[in-house]
Amino acid sequence: MTTDEQIEAHRYAHAEADMTKSKIWKVFFYLLGLTAIEFIIALGFVETGLIEKGISVIVVYILLTLLKAFYIVAYFMHLKFEVKGFKVMLAIPLLLLIYMIILVFIEGHYVGMFLYK
Repeated sequence: MTTDEQIEAHRYAHAEADMTKSKIWKVFFYLLGLTAIEFIIALGFVETGLIEKGISVIVVYILLTLLKAFYIVAYFMHLKFEVKGFKVMLAIPLLLLIYMIILVFIEGHYVGMFLYK
């Protein structure tokens, strides 16, 4: 094994050691809490009419989903323990995807204004 391979193996073993059972359960309960918040918003507020379903509710759902995706990727896929360059390499396409979703919403609203007059 070369020195670089040894360093990488040590880094991976360190990441594995950081994921204790208590940390896994902690992340699980964060994810459970975020899912509960989504259900409370959907079934408790939107369905009963306390909050009107609209772009603000959709934005909240997207933000909660992205937060859940971060926890899954960071802890269960061990991305939290990766080097900064790899994180940036994954973050840039994610930001471009979010930008594209925003543009699709804007374009859909613009087209809808003229189709359904």
